[in-house]
Amino acid sequence: MGALGRTVVARNRYARIIGLGDRRGPSAFTPCIVRTAGDPDFDESIAPFSFVRDGLVSPAKISLHTLIEEMDVSSSSIISWSASEGQHLPPSLSEADSGQLGGDNSLLILSWQTLHHDSRLMEDDLTPDVVILVDAPQLISSGTRFIEALVSIRERFPAALIWTPGIAGPDNAALLSWFGVDLFDCARSRNSAINGHRLTMNGPRLLENGEESNLWIRDWEDSLNFIRSSIRAGNLRELVESQAINSPRSVEHLRRHDSLMRSRPSPLARHVPQTRRFRFNSSSSRQDPLVFDWKHRVSEDYTPASHCQSVLLLLPCSERKPYRQSQSHRRFSRHIPFTCVDEVMVTSPLGLVPRALEDFWPAAHYDIPVTGDWDVDEINMVNEMVSSLVNRIGYQIVINHSGIELTSISEGVEVIDTRMKSRAGSEEALNRLESVITESVERLGLRGPKGHRHRLEIYRSASRFLYGSDHWLDDVRIEGRPPRWRIEKNGIQIAQWHPHSGRFAFSKACLPILDEGNVLPRIHLKSGLNWKGDVFVSILDSFPDNIREGDDLLVMQDGILIGSARAVAPVWEWHGSPGRVARSHHRIG
Repeated sequence: MGALGRTVVARNRYARIIGLGDRRGPSAFTPCIVRTAGDPDFDESIAPFSFVRDGLVSPAKISLHTLIEEMDVSSSSIISWSASEGQHLPPSLSEADSGQLGGDNSLLILSWQTLHHDSRLMEDDLTPDVVILVDAPQLISSGTRFIEALVSIRERFPAALIWTPGIAGPDNAALLSWFGVDLFDCARSRNSAINGHRLTMNGPRLLENGEESNLWIRDWEDSLNFIRSSIRAGNLRELVESQAINSPRSVEHLRRHDSLMRSRPSPLARHVPQTRRFRFNSSSSRQDPLVFDWKHRVSEDYTPASHCQSVLLLLPCSERKPYRQSQSHRRFSRHIPFTCVDEVMVTSPLGLVPRALEDFWPAAHYDIPVTGDWDVDEINMVNEMVSSLVNRIGYQIVINHSGIELTSISEGVEVIDTRMKSRAGSEEALNRLESVITESVERLGLRGPKGHRHRLEIYRSASRFLYGSDHWLDDVRIEGRPPRWRIEKNGIQIAQWHPHSGRFAFSKACLPILDEGNVLPRIHLKSGLNWKGDVFVSILDSFPDNIREGDDLLVMQDGILIGSARAVAPVWEWHGSPGRVARSHHRIG
């Protein structure tokens, strides 16, 4: 067996594009097709693997091979795997043990039953190249078991290519890729063609008169190209939602996966490129774990500036992000004469977006159809979040300019409606807003800092939300020009605010401060190695279990701070990803 070179080229949560072969010039990429008996000839860029099953022996013998240029080998050669399929009982008999395991350390054959009985899964040095979930056709009808099996396999073997034989098609390949599947086969497409149907990206349809039955080949090519493009752009979820509605089973699987991910948000990113968008174009988007994560963090972790904890001002959102750049919010700002009110935007599907957090992902990156109409679920969601925030922070007055009726505010908290069913930007409503703010601030005897002092308090709030701490901002000054304000301590720049990426960019001088204040997560490199380049799994000794894509990290070795890095992969990949997991940033010494 040859060595299958793998490196992650792009990722979108569990979905990845993995380059196969020479890492500097891959021969093929996932997601891709495994050719089986009866398949036509595909281009190797689409189908670099072929599979043979010998059922004349018991247990059956299987082999998988590919023509891929191996790492560090100048010419192409066949890389192959052969193994016994083993014996697998139906998922309903998972408590029984057939006693005949399938595959080996390179080509691992699993089923729902063996996931419960295969002792090899507990071995740390088990790192298969390919994992085949052989009972996928049976599991997919059970819903929950199928999702749990895939998530377990994906997180247990980050470097492996996962194949679920017999269930993929152009209509659900994006969904399976979203779940972490890398390899597909054409069994469903061939069967559909035999029965006079064409399995397309939008589901099956009858062949028209004169239409060739082998056009499903083109459907697969289009599907894989769409998936790869969506992974690179970070918007695979959109493709998944648009296709899932063509099948009740796909909708069920997406909902079950979303439900499971809410309790394990490790695949979620903390920061994303400025160009990435999250388009909430359907009701399914509300169920995305990203939405639940944002709502939970705002309700539980957001703490406004110390001078903004008495008066909560609820404002409507805007189509343009961040909100402050919209014409409507510029008008609002001219009628908010004090800095001692906590401005929070009301929006769907995120619920609430505090002004201090409007540059963060996903608040600065989402798009949603704007109709002005709110359904019952959206109104209830906003009320729950407002109630949670009011109870935790202790606001005395809530000024409601959002247009949403508030029904769940605790007794003793004054709620003032400044819209009174008029447009938020009307002169009447704006004058009423300014008057109520002025009267409330004066009645409570509040005073708020201005200029850089106010901006620093906003940065403290943002830091608490991101890192759970703001002590690194003690005794600092804000200098420079907008929008990238510099943060200096003792005349030395320690950070800069980057609004377009919604993050602080820390200088090398800040690393000891962050280390002393226990602000950032720490990763520990193996003792004795000379750290060069980026961070790979092979050089890691330990790391925390809550790393998200985009996180800033302190790099330690032998208990000493030696630099910083930025995570490019979520923590589940840190247990064995074939590519880099963090990009190096600063080095000390």
